[in-house]
Amino acid sequence: MDKRVEKIIQMMREDVRGELSLGEFAQSVNLSVWRLCHIFKSDIGMPPIRYLRLLRMERARNLLESSFLSVKEIAFQVGLNDESHFVRDFKSTYGFSPALYRSQFKNKAIPEAHNGSPNGNGNGHGPTNGKGTQPHSIREHLVQIAKHTVLPTVHVFVYVFSYFN
Repeated sequence: MDKRVEKIIQMMREDVRGELSLGEFAQSVNLSVWRLCHIFKSDIGMPPIRYLRLLRMERARNLLESSFLSVKEIAFQVGLNDESHFVRDFKSTYGFSPALYRSQFKNKAIPEAHNGSPNGNGNGHGPTNGKGTQPHSIREHLVQIAKHTVLPTVHVFVYVFSYFN
């Protein structure tokens, strides 16, 4: 991996709220914005802004699991001032709204929660397999993520990483 990309990733992890602009990231490694985006995408497989979004969702997931902050406060902590935008991004990344994710986590039901509801009744609040039925295993859920994303390997990696942490 290019050392400049490694530096940008480190900076993003330190500033997940996104207070630095893409131009400032590029300037910090003496590249144009266009060249930074090109190198970043070739090394990581996605543009820097999408990577930052995934970092934000990872941080939000950690906050949901470890704090009593409200969803709105967590959205602010990760650099999103619009709660509805945050909820939409979180749900597209993890398959659950932040509130449902927290509820499932507190009940220690995250692996089973992928069947659609906290009590497993499949009430339609979770991901489906496209046939109106709910997936019954983590493997099936990973397949569903892969089918509904532009970059399946990144989402699968994020999901697997978050599952084992």
